[in-house]
Parts: sequence; C-alpha cells; structure tokens
Amino acid sequence: MLTESESSLETARDAAQRITTELSRAIVGQEAIVAALMASILARGHCLLIGVPGLAKTLLVQSIARVLGLDFSRIQFTPDLMPADILGSEVIHEVQGRMEFEYRRGPVFANLVLADEINRTPPKTQAALLEAMQERRVTLAGETHELPNPFLVVATQNPIEHEGTYPLPEAQLDRFMFSLDLGYPNRQEEIEVVRRTTIGDFPELQPAVGPAEVRAMQKLVRAMPVADHVLAYAVDIAKATRPGEDSPSPTAVNYLEWGAGPRASQYLVLGAKAMALLQGRAAPACSDLRAVATSVLAHRIVPNYRATGEGLKASRLAAAIVNEVPEPRY
Repeated sequence: MLTESESSLETARDAAQRITTELSRAIVGQEAIVAALMASILARGHCLLIGVPGLAKTLLVQSIARVLGLDFSRIQFTPDLMPADILGSEVIHEVQGRMEFEYRRGPVFANLVLADEINRTPPKTQAALLEAMQERRVTLAGETHELPNPFLVVATQNPIEHEGTYPLPEAQLDRFMFSLDLGYPNRQEEIEVVRRTTIGDFPELQPAVGPAEVRAMQKLVRAMPVADHVLAYAVDIAKATRPGEDSPSPTAVNYLEWGAGPRASQYLVLGAKAMALLQGRAAPACSDLRAVATSVLAHRIVPNYRATGEGLKASRLAAAIVNEVPEPRY
C-alpha cells in the first residue's frame, strides 16, 4: 500500500513520463533543455532561452504548452512595441447610452508566454513584462488583474545580433530562473529533424496532463523537504561567485566583477527540487543542484575585463565555479 506522499510521487513520475513521450513526437534531442523548461514550470520560475535563428525555439515552447494543456501566447518584441500591446488597455464603448471603459486583456494573459527576442524592445516595454513576471498580476488604471495559474514566461534572445537591441539590465535578468543556451543538434539529430519536417505531415501533439495536474506538481515541489547539507551547498555555490565576499572561488576572484545574489540560492534549491520530482524522488540531492547550477548562475554573474579579453563566456565561468565548490560533509 502506497502512502499519500509515495502515491503523489508515483503520479508525478508517471505524468513526467507521459509528457516526455508525447514531446518526443515533435522535438528531437534537447533533453536537457526540455528538462530545464519543465523544472522551471514546476518551480514557478521563468526562462531566458538563447539560441541562433532556426533552432525551433518557438516550436519547443509551443509544444510544451500543448502537451501540458496550457494556453499559449507569443509576443513578437519589436522597437515600436508598447506596454499596452503586452498588458492590454482600456477602451471606451457605449453601454445603454452611456460611455464606459472596458479592460481588454493583452497577450500576457496566458499560461505560457513566449517573449520572442525580448531585447529588441526598449526598457520601458521590457519592464512591463518583467513586472508581470514578478508580481503575477497586472495593474491598470488602479485596478488589479490576476494572471493565470500556472504562469510562465520564456524569453528568447539571439546571441549573434546586437544592432537595434536593448540588453536586459542585470537586475531584470535576475528575475529569470534559468538562462538556457540552445545549441545546434548533432549530426544524427539533424538528420532526424530533416526527415520529420520534409516527409509527411507534422504530428499533432495531444495534452498529456492539464493545468490542474501542473498546479498539483508545483505544490509538491514547494512541499518537498530539503536536507540541511543540500541547502548549505546551494548557499556555498552562490557565495563562491562573489569576489569581494568570504570564500570566493579562484575563478570568481580572477574573472568576475560581480557575483550572484541570494535569489540564486533560492532558485538553485527550487530547481533541484523540481528536477528530483521529475525523476520521482522525494528529496533533492547535491547532484540535482549541480545539474541546474550553470543555468541559474550564468546570467547572474558579471565577467570582468580579464574574462572579456580572454573570450570567456559567463556560462563557462559558472561551470568552473561549480566544480570548485566542494560538497559539504554531513
């Protein structure tokens, strides 16, 4: 006889398997990216997805929304995009001979929002979306409107184009749980991609779960216990990125201007818990922290002039720092 906790974990494991199986009908490879996106949804975080054009970023996010049974909305960020184009606006219309204002909701009112090329719009418009991400509600004309639950923003950036862009400041980047680098497929994966997209019809994905199941899994992540040594390891990793604080790693001392703040420690733990749940485990281990650490830290650290001169990317520096932090004894 399974206990309630064991039954919940078994249900979560089965749901994760159904989701993975259905997604594999449309997505070739990218297992680590899919797992991170799933973990961010279960941890109620947001993702920054970085990749060159043509790597199916939109298809990936749209497929996840379909398989999870979530409402999907895509916002194409352009220099002339205004906050009202995201949040919605009040329009005036006639009701029984009287003129009244009515709030028309914008595309941010969806479970899964794709902010395509978020750095192509000015900071004022970026801030409108980032406020919704943080508060999970929209305030317009003194009236507050709650966003759907679950709610996740996946923002994309093109790493090779910088003309006409407005880079996100570090304070805004900190609101994203993960920064994920979407790489090229390997040879065999690319052959399979070409086969699937040039022969026959593209598969129609079916929902494997629904919003209620996603919310239940989110609650399980929050309720999951974490051992003291795992919590300590998360804090040690975050502190190791801070060159001016106690116990920085050698990489941080040599190559970083600024390190990650306390939100990194929080997201390390939440990400580890979500990864453990996706594998049907009752508590996260230090290995789960290491699995998400680079994605949590890469956009929260600021390389110095020496790192820039040597061509060292933030993701590489983050991975090096994680390797330099020993696991605590318990």
